Parts: sequence; structure tokens; C-alpha cells
Amino acid sequence: MSALRRTGFAAVLGAALVAVPGGACAQQKFPTKPIRIVVGVTPGGTADIIARLIGVKITDNWGQAVVIENRLPVVIANTIVAKATPDGYTLLLASPAIAIRAAMFTNLPYDTLKDFAGVTEIGYSNTVVVVAPELGVKSVKELVAYTQARPGKVFFATPAVGGADYMNVARFRLAAGIRAQHVAFKGPAESLIEVAAGRAHFTATGLTAALPFIKDGKLVALVQRVPGLQGVPLAAEVVPEWTRIGAQALLAPAGTPLAIRRQIGREFARALNLPDIRERLDAASFHVATTTPEEHERRLREDIAAFAKAAKEIGLKPN
Repeated sequence: MSALRRTGFAAVLGAALVAVPGGACAQQKFPTKPIRIVVGVTPGGTADIIARLIGVKITDNWGQAVVIENRLPVVIANTIVAKATPDGYTLLLASPAIAIRAAMFTNLPYDTLKDFAGVTEIGYSNTVVVVAPELGVKSVKELVAYTQARPGKVFFATPAVGGADYMNVARFRLAAGIRAQHVAFKGPAESLIEVAAGRAHFTATGLTAALPFIKDGKLVALVQRVPGLQGVPLAAEVVPEWTRIGAQALLAPAGTPLAIRRQIGREFARALNLPDIRERLDAASFHVATTTPEEHERRLREDIAAFAKAAKEIGLKPN
């Protein structure tokens, strides 16, 4: 090959590498600027706490600031990320509510499956069903018998219809064969207070919120999803159809490159498994369960289908 032809070949090859996104010369380091994580809860909520704990570790490791942005209501937070530039620098830390909303609402300003790309599931909180001691009920079987003996006179407490706690209790009732009336309260704490006071008969919520009441003897735990309370049976043993659906998870705008999403997911998994982080999350009864982006997207589709099925079974129609 002549010197002239070699020069021309090198020029063409160099131009091709610049033009092709997958070329070696086109590869860019990530991240090169601050990362924004949007959460649709107030400071102090589970998603917010996780984002802030992990954000510090990612900043230390990557040398780029991780900025946590609380935006309410949750639909606003989701919409911000759905419409963001798909470059990995804007992420959503979502609760199971994102799958519930996709199953329950037809007029959202985004399409959950089309406008988001999975990064990783993060994990989930232990969930318990609790009653007041004065009820005299000490097992799921006894709660079933109690409700059957009092048709139309048993009430369960949760926040608003269609929320995560509401769907949790609804699915528990379906799995256990319990008929009861719903009473709505502002949040999980208020629901626990009403059950402890005897103004409602039972509820299901995260163990972290219920634990102080259980330790003080104001509530009795009948069943739990995963090990967390000694002597309390697991759902798999007494009401196996009450399976877990949904998780705290990290999503990116659709179109975010898979390589970047995998990199972010691996970094989250690394940070979540640091000893000090695991200790804090274990103390809060939060179970880490990370996934690949592909696994996350598959599970999100399954969660939406499962919530839609549950909604139909309890008579809720999508809005």
C-alpha cells in the first residue's frame, strides 16, 4: 500500500470512528457532572432516606455530586424524569406506587412502560398485619373467624384508596378470604393509631412504622412478609398468596443507554451492600434486592399486571 493510500485509509477510518456512536473514540466517561435523583416523597420518607444514604457513597466514589430533589405530588416527580434528557444524569427513585398508578390510572401525563427505562430494583420493606390486643385475635386464622362472625362490622384502616398500603391490605384480604370495610386516614401512622385505639380492627404496613406500637404492646403482629419479628409467622406459611409486589427502584428516562444504566445499577448495588449502609437498612427492616436493568423492566411489567388484577378483583376501576 502506497503512503498516499495509507494516509487516505487512516483518514477514512478515523472519520468512521468519530461518526459511529459505538466507536472507541466516541466512548465518553460517565459521570462527568452532578447526577440528580428525583423522589416523589417528602424528606424523611423511605425513598428519600435511601436516596440520601446512597447519594453520599456515590459522590465519594465517583467524585460527582448527587443532588436529591423532592417533588410533590409523586406524579410531578415521575413526569419530570419521564421528560428529562436520557443521558443518565436525571433519575427517579420510585416506590411501588409507580406500578400501582400505572395499573389504576389511564390519564397519567406519561406512559410508565414507554417513558421509563429500568436501572435496578433496590429492595423492599418488611410488611406486617397488625391488630389491637383487645381484639383477642392472635393469628390470621383467628382474624378470618372474627370477621366471618361479624359481617359488615369489621373495618381495616389505610391511607387513601389505591395507595400502596391500601393495595397491600386489599391483597391480604383477598388471599386470606377476609371481608371488611375500609376507613381512610391521612397516612400509615394515623392508621396504626386508629387500630391501636380500637377504632379500626386491622391494617398492614411497613414494620418500621409498626414496630414501636408492637414493642409497647399496643399492637399485635399476626403475619409478616419476610423474617423480622421473632415468633411471627411468615406469609408463605399461613397466607401464601399474599406475595410481595413492587419495590423501591431506580428508573431513568426511556432512551438512556443500557451501558450507562448498567453502570449506575452496579454502583447502587455496591453502595447498598457497604457494611454501614446494610446495617442502617437492616435496622429499618429494609431488604436489599438489586437487579439488572433488564430484570427490573421485566418485574415492573409483572408488577403492573399484578396490581391491575388485584384492583379488578376488589372492584376498583381504572380512572
